[in-house]
Amino acid sequence: MDLLGAVTLFLVICLSCLLLLSTWRQMQGWGKMPPGPTPLPLLGNLLQVQLSDMRKSLMKISERYGPVYTLRLASRRVVVLCGYQAVKEALLDQAEEFSGRGEQATFSCLFEGYGVIFSNEERAKQLRRLSITTLRNFGVGKRGIEERILEEAHFLLEAFRTVSNVISSVVFGDRFDYEDEEFISLLSMMMDSFHFTATAWGQLYEMLSGTMRYLPGPQRAVFKQLVGLEKFIERKVKANQETLDPNSPQDFIDCFLVKMQQEKENPSSQFSLKNIVLTALNVFFARTETVSTTLRYGFLLLLKYPEIEERIHEEIDRVIGRNRVPSMEDRSRMPYTNAVIHEFQRFCDVLPMGVARRVTRDTQFREYTIPKGTEVYPMLGSVLYDPTQFSNPDTFDPGHFLDGNGQFKRSDAFVPFSIGKRYCFGEMLARMELFLFIAGILQNFRFRSRVEPKDIDISPKLVGFATLPRSYEICLVPC
Repeated sequence: MDLLGAVTLFLVICLSCLLLLSTWRQMQGWGKMPPGPTPLPLLGNLLQVQLSDMRKSLMKISERYGPVYTLRLASRRVVVLCGYQAVKEALLDQAEEFSGRGEQATFSCLFEGYGVIFSNEERAKQLRRLSITTLRNFGVGKRGIEERILEEAHFLLEAFRTVSNVISSVVFGDRFDYEDEEFISLLSMMMDSFHFTATAWGQLYEMLSGTMRYLPGPQRAVFKQLVGLEKFIERKVKANQETLDPNSPQDFIDCFLVKMQQEKENPSSQFSLKNIVLTALNVFFARTETVSTTLRYGFLLLLKYPEIEERIHEEIDRVIGRNRVPSMEDRSRMPYTNAVIHEFQRFCDVLPMGVARRVTRDTQFREYTIPKGTEVYPMLGSVLYDPTQFSNPDTFDPGHFLDGNGQFKRSDAFVPFSIGKRYCFGEMLARMELFLFIAGILQNFRFRSRVEPKDIDISPKLVGFATLPRSYEICLVPC
């Protein structure tokens, strides 16, 4: 055998050994794991999922392997939970075991386990506890935050931008002018990075981030945008440090800075500058993008179904009238409007896979054993579209949240904010924003489309980590 042949044979043997080792490592410990499709070496089940619509792909796999199954996304081993019963049993009935945070690769490059959303263990507990307390102290769920939302609702023609200003007034102590170049730049950076997570390329990056982070591609631009957001928050934190009055904190950041001062001698404290910056970014980003996306999708649905919009107008006229602004007290007397808003959130399914969880210990779940550290995808979309919970899940129908007497009907399967120990603590603020913005806008305007309702496409433009609506034009006609 010549030298070239020997080298070729050696390389083939090495490659075969690597593939066998990869397969062995992937299958190691799978004996008591939930079943799932057989993974390929290195790629895992990458070729068995549709990157352009992960929600549909993962639901399709569950039809064969059941509501609890194991998937290999390249090197990541993930347990997927589908349907109301499986998600409830995990996130509520075994809340502590499923309270760890998994990876979201697009954001992990920046957060690296810091900040309230992407942290774990004691860090997550400390940051979450103070975040919830601070939001309550600044009026979330009370009249104080309602007044801030109503202030923004006066800028009706700027409705698609107003969501950021409500949370910015809490986080930073002030709102932005809509013409402010920095504000416009912030919105663009947040929208572009959120958009990336919904693309096929974004989903591919989720699986191959270890390699792709070093390669050219759209992910490089997203990294720069996320760093730009971090730098903005850093400047805000620095400005707050210079004006801080520990006896009179003015905003979310001030409260964290005060806590950092109080615990500077505590070696187990998680209130470092890095955690303050990234927690403020977590809250600002999450509140802005999820609520604004729901509003944009919701307005598209009203263009598609003008008869639904008309019923909201009738309820507004009957309950609120034209001589005063809406208030949260009106919501209980407006069951149809409340049902429509809930159906917006159900149908839009803004975060279909939820934010990944991780089991905190070796966990017995149903008849399976899930090893400590295993990531979990609680498919929130599979709950919101569960046919055992909603009669016509693929149809936009406010009747899903109305009883036979036309009164609002709650559903345990309404989980757009997730459930369990890592549920979205901004849920109450989001509910207030959605009701007050929608009621305020429709009290003053009617929606008109340049195309016939029958020709409006309400299917999503992109479905990945996020679900994004199609672009459309809307005309607001004064009532």
